[in-house]
Amino acid sequence: MTPTLRERLAQQALAGRYGLFLGVGGGLAALGLILFVQSLLAGPAIADRAWQLFHVNWIYFSGLSAGGVAFVAVQKISNAKWSGMIIRFAEALVAFLPVSLVGLLLIFTAGYESIYGPMQHALPELQHGKAVWLSHGFMFARLAVGLLALTIAGWMLVWADLKPDMYAVTRAASEERRLRYERWSRGYDQSSATVAAQEDRIHRLAPIYAVLYVYVFTLVAFDAIMALQPHWFSNLLGGWIFMGAFLSAHMLLALLMIYGSAHLGVKDLVSPKQRHDLGKLCFGFTVFWTYLMWAQFLVIWYGNLPEETGFVFARLWGHWLPIGVAVLWGMFIIPFFGLLGVRPKKSKITLGFFATLSLVALWLERYLLVMPSVSPLPGPLFERHEAGPTLLFAGLFLLTYALFGRTFPMISPRLAEITLDRERGHATVAAEFDHEEGPGDYVADELLERRSRPR
Repeated sequence: MTPTLRERLAQQALAGRYGLFLGVGGGLAALGLILFVQSLLAGPAIADRAWQLFHVNWIYFSGLSAGGVAFVAVQKISNAKWSGMIIRFAEALVAFLPVSLVGLLLIFTAGYESIYGPMQHALPELQHGKAVWLSHGFMFARLAVGLLALTIAGWMLVWADLKPDMYAVTRAASEERRLRYERWSRGYDQSSATVAAQEDRIHRLAPIYAVLYVYVFTLVAFDAIMALQPHWFSNLLGGWIFMGAFLSAHMLLALLMIYGSAHLGVKDLVSPKQRHDLGKLCFGFTVFWTYLMWAQFLVIWYGNLPEETGFVFARLWGHWLPIGVAVLWGMFIIPFFGLLGVRPKKSKITLGFFATLSLVALWLERYLLVMPSVSPLPGPLFERHEAGPTLLFAGLFLLTYALFGRTFPMISPRLAEITLDRERGHATVAAEFDHEEGPGDYVADELLERRSRPR
């Protein structure tokens, strides 16, 4: 007998093994750890280079993880209906946040002198208040407390959204998973009162996380980037950094959606319309990132104050200039014109290409913001000493995602049904009423069982 849509969603939610992520992530993490340890043992100069790249990658991958959960929070705050099929792919990014906490601890212990040494030598020249603000203990305390609060709030939000789904897929789960899900979803049932209480909890946690995300990543921008060159300051840097991470989370979600829908066997339920919706957000936040970059640059250029222009001049001149040019092309020019039309947003190939390009460019942006402030070298250098921490973080990122995908349902049946129900019947009227979508851009009606109640 053909399973109903709800039964199919429950079955496919548990189909994710993410063996590719697990294997590649484990290999990259092991290789990266070996190279990183070798660099630390190769002498102070080489160790400094390795720790500086560790810092760059900590900023980048922490932003991807926290930004992904921020996407979830925004969907809950806005009561969005379009993202029900793909939202769990973003929620899985919360798994990396505990690793980010460990990375922060390592930065402020073993790696502190290699990263913040030049800044510490400049503290006696600063005003007393600024010197206290940039002191080791105070900086670590506020970043650790902020990131810990963000991690707890992120897990609470994702767990609140997981609980109804673990209850819903219990019957389709294996014996081991069934017992685990019954324990984790204890106290939840499908009564109207329980469902309403759980939704209220989700909608209370979402704005808490969103506010924490903005606050914590503003601190990350100030303490992990701006503090490295303590005489330079920009009030807009915080917004630029957390919005860049938010943009990167959308781009990463596009890739996770393309891979995950095929891996779980639901690519026929992730329609071009859903990709178009995500692509419009990718395009919009690309423009917004550029607006923030230009607003920051224009004020510094017009003011022409040495303590402000030095930071920009060091990154847009000489050996560092090619990195700056690559960031501009990869973060704005190519994605802007590439995603300007409707069709590239709907196509998995083009959307995936521009998402990959944007993610690489954002890593280069983080690299460019950090390295000229801490490196004694006249320009960029990327050898095995820099590759070690980069591979380590990339591997741990894939590993944590795979472990989440093998533990929890990777589709939310209740949210997916809402999304698919909104597509029901659209294919027959799209040609007449939609100017951007056609009949083939929606999930086919024959894949969605009809309900007795009217739409």
